[in-house]
Amino acid sequence: MGNRATLLFVLLSLIFSVLLFESACAQNKIRNYLKAHNAVRKAVGVPMPNMVWNTTVASYARNYAKLRAEDCKLLHSNGPYGENLAYGYSRRFSGRYAVGLWAAEKKYYSYRSNSCIGQQECLHYTQIVWSDSIRLGCARVKCSNGYDWFVVCNYDPPGNWVGELPY
Repeated sequence: MGNRATLLFVLLSLIFSVLLFESACAQNKIRNYLKAHNAVRKAVGVPMPNMVWNTTVASYARNYAKLRAEDCKLLHSNGPYGENLAYGYSRRFSGRYAVGLWAAEKKYYSYRSNSCIGQQECLHYTQIVWSDSIRLGCARVKCSNGYDWFVVCNYDPPGNWVGELPY
């Protein structure tokens, strides 16, 4: 009976681990990136186009993510697209989670003054809701240390133009 209980425990642990992994992977699919971004845009409360996945932009994001996988430093590519970067310490650090981090900056954005409040960061949020940015491409890679994750989303055309409102 002891061996059977141990085997059952190992089997259940394995199933749980696979489900956790699949859940994290599912949150890194194209539809999840789009759904997360478009939910943030919809929450603004003004009509704006949904973002659509663009293979060219996604290829750029994937290539840059692979380049950053060695050190996973949050350094912008300075390329032709708008860009949000995130870094996480867990297998559960998904692309959808990264979008949530960027969206959480909403509380630091003042539409009235079109600025970030109290020297807080809000430009990741405004890039997501930049109404002219309609083409999206994102990528997530495991960092070379084997534990951490790097997420990049690129936006075309880029947003966050000084003096312009996002929507």
